[in-house]
Amino acid sequence: MTIPPRRKWETEVRVLYNILFTVFFTLSAPYYFLRMWRRGNWVTGFGQRFGSYDAKLKQAITNRQVLWMHAVSVGEVNICTHLIRALEERMPNIKIVVSTTTTTGMGELLRKLPTHISKIYYPVDRRSWVARALAIIRPKAIVLVEAEIWPNFLWRAKQVGIPFFLVNARLSERSYRRYKRFGFLFRSIFASFSGVGAQNETDAARLRELGCRPEAIRVVGSLKFDAARLEEKRLLDVPALLAQIGVPKDALLLVAGSTHAGEEAMLADQFLRLRRRFPELFLILVPRHFERAGEVGRQLRERGVRFVYRSEITASTRPENPPPDCLLVNTTGELKYFYEHAAVIFVGKSIKAHGGQNPIEPGALGKAMVFGPNMENFADVARGFVLRDAAVQVRNESELEEALAALLANPERRQQLGANARQVVRENLGAIERTVDMIVDALDGSEIYIAPKR
Repeated sequence: MTIPPRRKWETEVRVLYNILFTVFFTLSAPYYFLRMWRRGNWVTGFGQRFGSYDAKLKQAITNRQVLWMHAVSVGEVNICTHLIRALEERMPNIKIVVSTTTTTGMGELLRKLPTHISKIYYPVDRRSWVARALAIIRPKAIVLVEAEIWPNFLWRAKQVGIPFFLVNARLSERSYRRYKRFGFLFRSIFASFSGVGAQNETDAARLRELGCRPEAIRVVGSLKFDAARLEEKRLLDVPALLAQIGVPKDALLLVAGSTHAGEEAMLADQFLRLRRRFPELFLILVPRHFERAGEVGRQLRERGVRFVYRSEITASTRPENPPPDCLLVNTTGELKYFYEHAAVIFVGKSIKAHGGQNPIEPGALGKAMVFGPNMENFADVARGFVLRDAAVQVRNESELEEALAALLANPERRQQLGANARQVVRENLGAIERTVDMIVDALDGSEIYIAPKR
């Protein structure tokens, strides 16, 4: 029997991918294991990364229709929690299993999701491991949050007839070029998605060019606007926490969120200069990766900035005299609580690094925010805030310091920026509902029970 040329080509591509993946995984494993060790709590669930699951999970999914959702890390987990609530209303009989890649993501899943939602680690993309994982969990559908695409996992899902969806899909210029360059590997995968929820028309056009079927794509907006709504119970009393270390109630809080290497030192230098003009200024630094806290602490000491690690504040902590200049947050999942009490917010990864971090959360809180030129991962969102006078975008360090000084000196301007930002967020709500409609429409007619829309 002659193998069709297309089928033969796809087989050769898969063989090549698996050879290269095995080589790369073997060489990079020590580095990633070291990172996991540094982050801590890596032993729990370690076997799940190889498709091995315990009796507790197997019992929880026995005789159940399973929907497998995947959220790479902390940011995607926040979206997942809101999406799950909406999905459970439309598919009340479904059992949801949520996977994540990082230990910090797992911490957020355990903290935010109820006990009836099973939480697991996503398997490493080796053919035998993903096949074992899918055979154990046997999902009726798979939902990937944002563009975490691993070929073996999706090839196997397609082979056994499991529909899969991509939600909150966004493609930076860099990701788009990479997927296009390796189109021989990814094009058939993109073509196999049962539904794709794109954030905007630009992403939709790129996804079509990468191979997604036009009829599978819906432009639904960014789920992060819905996920930024802060309806859940407050888990941290920031004013009480700051009072514990002696920070005055009337302090002006400059909160730098999700910062990357180089940005903390830059902000520390600017803080020292700004405080000459604003003596009540207090700095809160929240590095994107908390394991960098030691490195950041050394940079602060070198500059004479007195600081306290967030993890060191306990019930027995008493106010310092004089109080510290800075709180260095080396914990996870608390950024929004600090944002809520900020006078001005700097959105990290936008000056000393590329990609940018999420500006929607500070916008939802109605806070004055500043970010740098490198907001590629949130280009349309950032542009929308700037065009509506809901954020200040600067080109470099010098402009950042000028913008911070101007906002600290002008509470009316801060209030106006915040009000505009909150309005932008309000106008962009509804993406979660549109995403759920896309998923249930595609699954309508399957054996999964779909409840009528309220």
